[in-house]
Amino acid sequence: MTATSWNTDRPWRGIMVATALPLREDLSVDHDAYAEHVRWLLESGCDGVVPNGSLGEYQTLTDEERVRVVRTAVEAAGDGARVMPGVAAYGSSEARRWADQAAEAGCGSVLLLPPNAYRADERAVRAHYAEVAAAGVPVVAYNNPIDTKTDLTPALLARLHLDGSIVAVKEFSGDVRRAYEIAELAPELDLLIGADDVLHELATAGAVGWIAGYPNAFPTTCAELYHAAVAGDLETALPLYRSLHPLLRWDSKTEFVQSIKLSMDIVGRHGGPTRPPRFPLTGEAEAQVRAATEKAVADGHR
Repeated sequence: MTATSWNTDRPWRGIMVATALPLREDLSVDHDAYAEHVRWLLESGCDGVVPNGSLGEYQTLTDEERVRVVRTAVEAAGDGARVMPGVAAYGSSEARRWADQAAEAGCGSVLLLPPNAYRADERAVRAHYAEVAAAGVPVVAYNNPIDTKTDLTPALLARLHLDGSIVAVKEFSGDVRRAYEIAELAPELDLLIGADDVLHELATAGAVGWIAGYPNAFPTTCAELYHAAVAGDLETALPLYRSLHPLLRWDSKTEFVQSIKLSMDIVGRHGGPTRPPRFPLTGEAEAQVRAATEKAVADGHR
């Protein structure tokens, strides 16, 4: 492994790739291709993987598929601590069951959305995170108010951290100003970059990790960008960031799964199709992703 930023005491730090899940043309999961993809990411400078996240199309997987995806990731990584499964579910008891399964597999952390069946209040959010934390695996909160309609505000994150329910947050609100308020209210809570297109802004604001999308297609360059950004090496980071941003911004769009899989296919990785209700990109969106990916390849990114 060539990763350099991985922290054995806090394995959720560094570059944790939210892995796309290779599917065959019949939409079955290609577990062999997924195992190879996990190994390739780690060999290319990333620190760990996040299976069963939104990018991994967890909502469309059967229970058996979800279990096997985690086991495949752990076996391929060679160290369960490098694996952070997504454990999101409609109910807290189901999310706890996925966390228990992650613990049994030896995973180093889990990624948890707030309740996503309805717009939960603070009491429900705190109970949800406490239930999953009871599985004994460190919990990384995932703040995605755009999709869940439940906002993990800096004050609520501080409360969850004080409860002992979370160790870090994947910040996907897009509001980079929150980084400073989180640091003030919960200085021991680890801030993780949650959207590719605010990587530089959150890295310079003190982020200690990146739950990343586009390393699925360009892991080596993305690793170089991340390390330069967190080190404050602007001469290296800013040109890379500007060059990759036409791609990175697709991580924050509705069609992020299709976009990243298309980029993977273009660079010679196996992205493959997506399961419904997602359909392949067409028209202007496809043209934009294709052009940005081909330019990134031409610029030497890999």
